Amino acid sequence: MFRDRLDAAEQLARRLDRLKGHQPLILAIPRGGVPMAHRLAEALDGELDVVLVRKIGAPGSPEFAIGAVSEEGEVLLDDDVASHFSPVAVEREIARQQRLIDERRQRYTPVRPPIPPEGRVVVVVDDGSATGATMEAALRALHGRPERLIAALGVASPSAVKRLEAWADEVVCLQVPEGFMAVGQFFADFSEVDDDEVMALLVSAAEGRRAAPDDSTSS
Repeated sequence: MFRDRLDAAEQLARRLDRLKGHQPLILAIPRGGVPMAHRLAEALDGELDVVLVRKIGAPGSPEFAIGAVSEEGEVLLDDDVASHFSPVAVEREIARQQRLIDERRQRYTPVRPPIPPEGRVVVVVDDGSATGATMEAALRALHGRPERLIAALGVASPSAVKRLEAWADEVVCLQVPEGFMAVGQFFADFSEVDDDEVMALLVSAAEGRRAAPDDSTSS
């Protein structure tokens, strides 16, 4: 069990230490992935941003995932499960999640567009994954653009890891337990991450990157 998300991030940083010196782009899946990605960016001298994807919840049961949607509008649905619900209701839920993605982008990075991943080593970070749907949506949105695309997670089910291997050059997952039930069961502290914390971490990372050249000049 991890103490908290920062404990998992420290362990991921050790696993990915070889990326130091390559200025990796660390993309967090909000909100739980942001504290981990922030620590990883610090440890690897990388650049932090968010990749915005949202789980598509079943109509009437929002915690039950039937797919995911990316910021680019790509929709992944588990067709077998989605077929049990009204197509109109599913489309309504997809549209709602796309609106939430747009709102998050405006809150998180209001004065700049997303950092381009082209030609870079990109690490997509989340605290964990049960089905792999959300992480897969992020990887598919980025696929073919970075020089190397890595999925990094604290914990995931075996089926999720297998699913992600089709879309990432590498999947680094600290724990892949057979008895997986929920991400939170593997963290002693799995406190909710709110938007204020996300925005503070993004601002902190941006200010740190801006200060770095001045620091190196003065040293």
